[in-house]
Amino acid sequence: MTEDRRLGTNRPRQLKAGTIAFNRAGGISCMIRNLSPKGACLEVTNQIGIPDKFELLVDVDHLRHACRVAWRRDKRIGVEFI
Repeated sequence: MTEDRRLGTNRPRQLKAGTIAFNRAGGISCMIRNLSPKGACLEVTNQIGIPDKFELLVDVDHLRHACRVAWRRDKRIGVEFI
């Protein structure tokens, strides 16, 4: 997977707690490192079990985004909102 961010869509840095939710089960905690209207960069402890599509919940902002993974590196995941 390669990052395909277009010029002019810089994502402001953030540091918010989020939850990766899928399969109506519990969630996996993550930190939102940056966020834009089109996507985000998430930091996780471990990527094992995180699917290519999931919902990102941002409780502090009362937001829910359907996501598709754009790239994965070590403990970071780049997602685009769908």
